[in-house]
Amino acid sequence: MAKNLVIVESPAKAKTISRFLGKEYKVLASMGHVRDLPKSKMGIEVEKNFKPSYLISPDKKKVIKQLKDEYKKAEHLWLATDEDREGEAIGWHLLEALKVDPKKTDVKRIVFHEITEGAIKKAMKEPRSVDMDVVDAQQARRVLDRLVGYELSPLLWKKVRYGLSAGRVQSVAVRFVVEREREIQAFKPDEYWKVIGTFEKTFEAELQRHEGKKILPGNEKEVKEILKKIKGVDYKVSKVEEKQTKRNPAPPFITSTLQQEASRKLGFSVKKTMVLAQQLYEGIDVGSGEHGLITYMRTDSVNLSNVALKAAKKVIEKEYGKEFALDTPRKFKGKKGAQEAHEAIRPVDLSLKPEKVEKYLDKDQFRLYELVWKRTIACQMKEALLDKTAIDIAAGDTGYEFRATGQVIKFPGFMEVYLEGKDHGEDELKDGDNLLPKLSEGEDVDLNKMETTQHFTKPPARYTEASLVKKLESEGIGRPSTYAPTIHTIIARNYVEKEQKTLRPTDTAFVVTDLLVEHFANIVDHKFTAEMEDKLDLVEEGKQKWVPMIREFYEPFHKTIVEKDKTLKKEDIVNEESDEVCEKCGEKMVIKLGRFGKFLSCSGYPECKNAKPLEGDTKEEKEESKELEALKKKMNGKKCDKCGKEMEVKVGRFGPFLGCSGYPECKNITSIVVFSGVKC
Repeated sequence: MAKNLVIVESPAKAKTISRFLGKEYKVLASMGHVRDLPKSKMGIEVEKNFKPSYLISPDKKKVIKQLKDEYKKAEHLWLATDEDREGEAIGWHLLEALKVDPKKTDVKRIVFHEITEGAIKKAMKEPRSVDMDVVDAQQARRVLDRLVGYELSPLLWKKVRYGLSAGRVQSVAVRFVVEREREIQAFKPDEYWKVIGTFEKTFEAELQRHEGKKILPGNEKEVKEILKKIKGVDYKVSKVEEKQTKRNPAPPFITSTLQQEASRKLGFSVKKTMVLAQQLYEGIDVGSGEHGLITYMRTDSVNLSNVALKAAKKVIEKEYGKEFALDTPRKFKGKKGAQEAHEAIRPVDLSLKPEKVEKYLDKDQFRLYELVWKRTIACQMKEALLDKTAIDIAAGDTGYEFRATGQVIKFPGFMEVYLEGKDHGEDELKDGDNLLPKLSEGEDVDLNKMETTQHFTKPPARYTEASLVKKLESEGIGRPSTYAPTIHTIIARNYVEKEQKTLRPTDTAFVVTDLLVEHFANIVDHKFTAEMEDKLDLVEEGKQKWVPMIREFYEPFHKTIVEKDKTLKKEDIVNEESDEVCEKCGEKMVIKLGRFGKFLSCSGYPECKNAKPLEGDTKEEKEESKELEALKKKMNGKKCDKCGKEMEVKVGRFGPFLGCSGYPECKNITSIVVFSGVKC
C-alpha cells in the first residue's frame, strides 16, 4: 500500500512523475480545477465580503471520491500542482474538496520548474505549505472577472444583442483591435517615388539627399524635374563610411515571446503553442520512458539556472566550436515585476539536440522543441560582428546625392543558430551578406541606368496573434497565463475574426467597444486594467488584502450598471441612419445589428417588416448578404400553413427566420433549418 498520495493536474504529468518515485508513492491527477463558481448564477455574496460560493464540478465528483479514498489509506499528501496562481489555487481547492486541514503536518506542497528525476526529488526535500497570498490573488481575479461578466453582459444583452459578453481583459483586447482598424480606415496614403541608380561594378544606390537635406519625391512631376537636372552629369564617390557593429541575441523565451515567435516562425496560434508546450513540459516517452523536455511554460522570467548555463556552454563548444562560446554567461534583465525565482522556458537537457528526439515527437511538437532549443543555445553564444558600409555618390555639382548601403557578416556568432522573427515580413539579415565594391572617396563611378518607381505609404498593419500578445504585455494587460485564453475568447465570441494571420474586428466589436468606452470607460481603459493587474500582484506578494481591492472597484461599477440600465436605450446604440428608402412603404431604412452583423431594416417597424442585407465590402457583410440572398431564393414560394399566403425571409436577433407576409393578421413564424455540411 502506498504511504504517500501525490496529486497533480493531468494524467500525463502523473505518468512522468510516477517514474521517478518508488512504490510508496501513488500519483493521481485532479484533471485540472475540481471546484468553481456555479454556472447558473453569479455565486458571489457581495454583502458578505464578496464570499465566493464554490461547487465541486459535476464531472469531478468521481475524481474527488477516488482521491478521498486514496487519501484515507495514505500517511502523507503531496500537492504537486503547477507553481503559479492557478496551480496554487488548484492545490487549495483540493484540500477544501477533500476536507483536509492545510495546517496538518501530513500535508505538503511541492513545486518545481521541470519534470525530471532530480527536480522532483529536490522538491520533495523542500516542501512548504499552500501559499494563501497566491491563492487570494487567483481568487480575487476570479471574483473580479465574475462580477464584471455577470453584471455587464446582461446589460449588453438588453441594450445591444442577446448572447454578448464583456470582460476586464477581453474587452481591452477587443478595443486594441477596433482602434487599429479605425486607424486603417482613416489612413490616407501618401505618394512617394524612389530613384535608384545602378552603377558600374553592379551596385545600386538610392537618391536620398539634396544640399545635405533628406528628400523623397512626392510625385512624378518632381521626379522628372530631378532627372532633368542630373541628366548627363558625372558621378563621384563623396563619402565612404565603414564601421563594425555588434548584434546581441534575444533573451531566452518567456511565455509571451514563445507565443510570438511560434506565431511568426511556425504559424501557430497562441492556444496551439501553449497546448504543445504543455505536452513537452509534462513528459513524452523518448525511448526510456516519459521525460519532461522543457521547463514550465508559464513564466515571465528570463533567468537560466547555473546548471543550464554550464550545459549550454558545453553544447556550444562541442557543436559550434570554442570561438562561439562566452567566457562568462550572459545575463538578461527581466521586466519589472517578473518572478525572478522562476526560470525562462528552456530544454530540460540541452544535450538532447532536436534531431535526437525528433522520432519520438509529432511534427509540431518537434518544431516547437527545436525553436526552444535554438533560442536557448543562441542566447549564450557570442555576439555577431557586422561590417557595415555606406557609400555616398554625388551627382556632379547639382547637390543631389545617392547612397548605397551594405553589410558583411564578419563573425556570425549566435546568428549561426537563431535569428529572431519579425511581426510583418521576413527575418532580418536572413540572406546574410550584402556586398558593396571597394571604393575610395573622390573615385569616379559610371552610371549604367536610372530607374524610378512609384510607391504609397501603407496603413498600420492589423494585429496578428503575435503582435496582439506583444501589445497586451507592453501595456501590462494580463499575465503569462491569460494571453492565450484572452485571444481564444475574443475570436470564439465573434468579436474578432482571423483573416489569414491578421485579426479583424466584427461589427459587433465596434458597437460594443463604443458603448463601453462611452459608458464604462474604466473597463476598457488599458491603464486602469494594468493597475488592477498590479494590485493583484500586490495581493500575491501579501502587500494588499483582496476584499478591499474588490470593493473599491465594485461599488462605483455596480452603481454605473444600475444607472445605465435605466437610461440607455437600445435604439440609440444599435440603430444607424441610412440613405436607403424602403421600397415597400417609402419610410427610411435604418442599419441594425443582428447576430450575423449589420442589416437594413425599415424604420416603419412593426407596421412594415421589410429587412434586407446591408451590402458592404467587409467579409462579414458579404457573407451575410450572400447567405440571406441564397436563403430567399431557396425559400421562394413557401406558403403559410395557417393562412396560405407567402412566407418571407426575415432577420431577427437569433438570425434568419420565415414570417408570414400576412402579418399582423397572421403571426405564423417558422425557423429555418439549414444543413451545415458537417457530418456528425
